[in-house]
Amino acid sequence: MTNFLYRLCFLLSFFVALNANAEILNDIKVSGNERISKETIIVYGEIKKGNDYSQNDVDNIIKNLYETKFFSKISVNLSGGTLSIEVKENPIINSIIIQGEPAKKYREAILEALSLKEKASYIKSDVGNDVLTIKTLYKTLGYYSPTVEARIKEVKDGSNLLDLIFSIERGKREKISKIYFIGDKKVKSKRLRDVIASEEAKFWKFISRNIYLNDQRIDLDKRLLRNYYLGKGYYDVQILSSNVFVKDKEGIELTFSINSGKRYRIKKISTNIDPVFDKTIFTPLESNFKEIAGSFYSPLKITQILESIDTLIDNNELQFVNHSVSETVDGDFIDLEFKIFEGRKVLVERINIKGNTVTNDSVVRGELLLDEGDPFSKVKLQKSISNIQSRKLFKTVNHKLTEGSSKDLRVLEIQVQEQPTGEISAGAGTGTEGTTFQFALQENNYLGKGLVIDTTLNLSESSVRGGFDIINPNYNYSGNSVDMGVSSKKTDRPDSGYENTLTRFGIGTRFEQYNDIFFSPRLELAFDDMKVDGTASDSLKKQAGDFTEFTFGYGIQKDTRDRSFMPTTGSILGFTQELPLLAEDNSSVLNRISASKYKSFGDDVVGAIKFYASAIVAVEDDVRLSKRLHIPSKRLRGFESRKIGPIDQGDFVGGNYATALNIEAALPNLLPEATQTDVAAFFDIGNLWHVDYDASAGQSSKIRSSIGLATNMYTPVGPLNFVIAQDLSSAETDITQTFKFEIGTSF
Repeated sequence: MTNFLYRLCFLLSFFVALNANAEILNDIKVSGNERISKETIIVYGEIKKGNDYSQNDVDNIIKNLYETKFFSKISVNLSGGTLSIEVKENPIINSIIIQGEPAKKYREAILEALSLKEKASYIKSDVGNDVLTIKTLYKTLGYYSPTVEARIKEVKDGSNLLDLIFSIERGKREKISKIYFIGDKKVKSKRLRDVIASEEAKFWKFISRNIYLNDQRIDLDKRLLRNYYLGKGYYDVQILSSNVFVKDKEGIELTFSINSGKRYRIKKISTNIDPVFDKTIFTPLESNFKEIAGSFYSPLKITQILESIDTLIDNNELQFVNHSVSETVDGDFIDLEFKIFEGRKVLVERINIKGNTVTNDSVVRGELLLDEGDPFSKVKLQKSISNIQSRKLFKTVNHKLTEGSSKDLRVLEIQVQEQPTGEISAGAGTGTEGTTFQFALQENNYLGKGLVIDTTLNLSESSVRGGFDIINPNYNYSGNSVDMGVSSKKTDRPDSGYENTLTRFGIGTRFEQYNDIFFSPRLELAFDDMKVDGTASDSLKKQAGDFTEFTFGYGIQKDTRDRSFMPTTGSILGFTQELPLLAEDNSSVLNRISASKYKSFGDDVVGAIKFYASAIVAVEDDVRLSKRLHIPSKRLRGFESRKIGPIDQGDFVGGNYATALNIEAALPNLLPEATQTDVAAFFDIGNLWHVDYDASAGQSSKIRSSIGLATNMYTPVGPLNFVIAQDLSSAETDITQTFKFEIGTSF
């Protein structure tokens, strides 16, 4: 008890001593300031008249003012109720001069990266950090040993202005001559070189930055190697080291030391489900387990199962559910246990959109499946990010989730980086009957509202086709797309005795009816004008005159592909039908079905099988020439578009039935990643046949087929696509096409 009283008395005396010299602040005097006003100093110092101030408060004022970085020296004195502040302002940077760097773009990049800026305060302690920043920048460009020195120069005595000068010597730009992989690596070096980002310097890689040594890229290489081995089942893989050996004339040799360890298979897979949930909800997981049981371990396989769990949670509208996976090594095997349990109730408090300068916030928010006040859902967040990415408005889409005003609230931040949204492309094809040209112009973010404006033009020796479409991918933020468009085609065939003009006006929508099932209704008004002369066939003379048709069409599509561009897994199945509502003679019913299946065979091959079939049947009389079917050029490569099938007096008139089968093998690793080229081998087979009339239309029942290579190359001016094909079987009247290319760019 006595000790307690002693301690209490000591604390009280200490408190009294601290406040013994406290004074009421009546007046504030500031001296030494030139640029910074007295009022600004008072605000940043958090000084208020009438308050009691002790020495501790004075120390806090000094601390606050130093944190502004406005001053190099500060003294504060409190006496007789008057606070006297004397400051010495930091010099002002008049200009920042970069010496020794001839390239304007590099000088601009350096100035952008510096923390010190012109017309701002000169902070001596920040100069060293900026020197390191410049060195790091040069190292990313391959200049492995740059020299950077900083100095100052007074502009005028007494002006407190100075120039900050950085003198730079790039040094030698070090190229990587050889990349070696040593140790217990179990994978061929050639394959590992394709995995990493760094590249050996070859004459055809003169535009690649990856041939130059870069510490940050080497760190990335280590992560890429580790992830690759993990994906192959090497659970214990270690990237032991990376060594750099500099040769004077031969460049740099880069060596990675790898210990792959054992390769593990997945053995036992089980679930541990909280009793509060209906276990039958997660019964579909058993098919996932059977698929991977016995296969080599891969984090991707586990991620896919976790995504399946998320999907089941979302489809069954379960809220506040968490899950995890535990991995247990047992000899040469790994056992997996997936735990599903009730989680804490978490709501979305606020959603912030950042990085968009052209695009309206509403465009991004309209793609979100989460709203402020909703229960947080990982699946809905991932789908939301995917929706935003699919709009092709942004180069990158990232998100950050932080705790809100309480533990049960979250703040979601969507960070986007805008990209050029205009696309222009042109193409040409050569065949046995001349050349065809295509042109397309598309803007994907008109007025920053996410509207798509699409214009196309196709020219051939006998026809001109053009179209204009306006698409709102998310009309009224409902998740439904709405499109309106007009198209026209004029075919002039004096050798066949006719001229045909077809103009269409259409409006349609597309929405998700159920999970991955989309419904697309459409209304269309068409005006068909056929003019003939005496040389035309009897069938064409019967179709002479004007024809008007009002149709209703719809489409049903199920899409389970992992992505729409170059998918690796999944399938897409679709059916469309077009029915006449109001029509004159020659109305018809159109049916079309299409299906595609994608599957990966390791890292080197992605297989695809695609099927297409279409049929059009006349309600009365014949199907009009403008509505007859043609096999799309992408379905039967090696043949010129619309130049196969029934022929009447030298003119390809199309058919009532069309079908095609495509077998493709994409080879993503056939060429080095640095070439930015994707290659696919294909085999196409199909036929187009039957017309309604009994005239002398030449009809061949011969099945058409072709093989070839399709290549997508990403060049500085845009993607270059070309097809080299060889027909295997064809009719005598068919027009083949051995080469076709298309090039485009963005703006």
